[in-house]
Amino acid sequence: MTSHLKKIFTATAISLLASGCTMLGPNYNRVKPDAPAAWQSDISGGLVAQKAATKALANWWAQLQDPLLTELVQKGMHGNLDLKSAMSRVREARALRGISRAGLFPSVNASAAATKSRSSSNFTGGGETDLYKAGFDAGWELDIFGGKKRALEAAEADLAARQEAMHEVLVSLSAEIGINYVDVRTYQARISAARANFTSQKQSFELNQSRYQTGLIDDLAVQQSRYNLELTRSQIPRLEIGLAAAMNRLAILLGQKPGSLTQQLAKIEPVPATPPEITVGVPAEALRRRPDIRQAERQLAAQTARIGVAQADLYPKFKLTGTIGLESLHIEDLPEWASRFFNIGPSMSCNIFDAGAIRQNIVVQNARQEQAMLHYQATVLRALEEEENALTAFVKEETRNQALTRATDAAGKADQAARDRYQAGLTDFTSVLDAQRSLLSFQDQLAQSTGAVTANLIRLYKALGGGWNSVSDP
Repeated sequence: MTSHLKKIFTATAISLLASGCTMLGPNYNRVKPDAPAAWQSDISGGLVAQKAATKALANWWAQLQDPLLTELVQKGMHGNLDLKSAMSRVREARALRGISRAGLFPSVNASAAATKSRSSSNFTGGGETDLYKAGFDAGWELDIFGGKKRALEAAEADLAARQEAMHEVLVSLSAEIGINYVDVRTYQARISAARANFTSQKQSFELNQSRYQTGLIDDLAVQQSRYNLELTRSQIPRLEIGLAAAMNRLAILLGQKPGSLTQQLAKIEPVPATPPEITVGVPAEALRRRPDIRQAERQLAAQTARIGVAQADLYPKFKLTGTIGLESLHIEDLPEWASRFFNIGPSMSCNIFDAGAIRQNIVVQNARQEQAMLHYQATVLRALEEEENALTAFVKEETRNQALTRATDAAGKADQAARDRYQAGLTDFTSVLDAQRSLLSFQDQLAQSTGAVTANLIRLYKALGGGWNSVSDP
């Protein structure tokens, strides 16, 4: 080996040793959410502040013990288009990480060429020349200041953030399917109550018509029973519109066409009942589980690494390049040992003047890191707000539901008593009219409240970060 080659390899070895020692930019220290020690909301109504079972939260829909709901959620996790898009973005981020990792290794290219050239007769006397060439080109940029390692670090954090974004889609998807399913069952209960009241009011109207024709009552009672009947009739189409919209929305969430679930959901079933005991854990546990917070934390990590990438541009770039191959004027001589050629050696490039662009980019990346930290902190606060609101809504709606249950029972008894007294001639029709209105109102409110209790539980499961770890990453 010549002394010149020895110098080249010595310089290369020193550069390689240096490349493993320098990493520009701040090292990221994982941040944790600042969580209160306990919930501020009232923990009652079946809620228990114990460690939440991971499996139960991962498949929270199974706690509602409705096989059709479970089937719909599972279909949504295979057919929802937003989820498929999120999975595609994960695959994209994984490929981008592979590109960043490839930058740490040498690149090798093969080339071959055959050219025919003719020189000017007025310049060199003319003549044609053939040239045949084949070889390999290699290049390796040495990551002395850690810019490429920081880029890989950012790409890995970006991939993790995309995975958490997909998990967030799963959380929202399962909750939306559950809430829309509850809406379907709630509308069905409201329509059933309206139709039952319509049947009862129709009987009252027909009775009043009969009594009017026999001269027992005047026309006032007939018209009162008529407008009460028609008012109830007018409410049914509005409820049917809501039912159709809920079914169509549910179909879209499953990645299906509107109307595709109409037959499957045609049979009237009750709103899924909430389990008697629901473990909600503590705030810190819930915040650690939430994918939106995990995504924000990974975005902060990626942006921290990009500061190092920007700082590395301030320093020289060192590259080791080489070419080896065969070159000959005659193709038959190309394989001969005498046709060989090579060149190898390090190179260095350094920015001399850019009007401060690199330093301004460093400022940009630092500002973006600050923004990422603020976004993370805001995400934690929004998560706490969502969790506390969900806890309060579930507990308070349960209390309201219990009161409405008692009120509806009393309204039913009052309706029966009013009709009995009216038929016995002890009171006028106004008392029946008031009782029928009250019964329909309370039954409708109770149906809505029963649906709201279950829907609020689903929102609570979503706020606690449940439902995302039931599907493996693509």
